[in-house]
Amino acid sequence: MFMVTVTYAASLDVVDRFRPAHGDWLKQLISQRLLLVAGRQIPLTGGVYLASEMSTEDLGRLLATDPYVLNDVATHSVVEFTPLLVAAGLEDLKGQ
Repeated sequence: MFMVTVTYAASLDVVDRFRPAHGDWLKQLISQRLLLVAGRQIPLTGGVYLASEMSTEDLGRLLATDPYVLNDVATHSVVEFTPLLVAAGLEDLKGQ
């Protein structure tokens, strides 16, 4: 599993121009269970995703299609990890 942090590389007024396309991109990936969670950082300096099990290369290709990245308004940072302890109801994430 991967934790991805998104860092805005442009002002919010520029980022906001691409927010609808980025939102559609996120919704599609979540519907396919390629991303499991997506949300905004507080304060609003970017976002955070949890990505399902896939190869690092596949994740890189996927993240390269983010409208924020395509328009040079954000960058991604990736941490791979193995969930060992999970809350009740999230057992299917264990060991990913």
